[in-house]
Amino acid sequence: MMKFYPNPATSVINFEFQRNFDKSYSLQIFNFMGKKVYELKTLSSRININLDEFYRGIYIFQLRDKNGSIVESGKFQVNK
Repeated sequence: MMKFYPNPATSVINFEFQRNFDKSYSLQIFNFMGKKVYELKTLSSRININLDEFYRGIYIFQLRDKNGSIVESGKFQVNK
């Protein structure tokens, strides 16, 4: 459903919906310790996230619907 690139990322990561895009979805990003480091409550079909505030490491993203259920999740790496 969602494509994200580049992976590993250095300065920016892009998320693109391939299908089933719903404006009520939210995107959350957690560091590897499980701490939420980013949240976007209003989504568009293409999202660019600047990684200046992100440390090197593995991050987990969760796409959630309006009820809070996880629709999709995945992980990406930040290399600096």
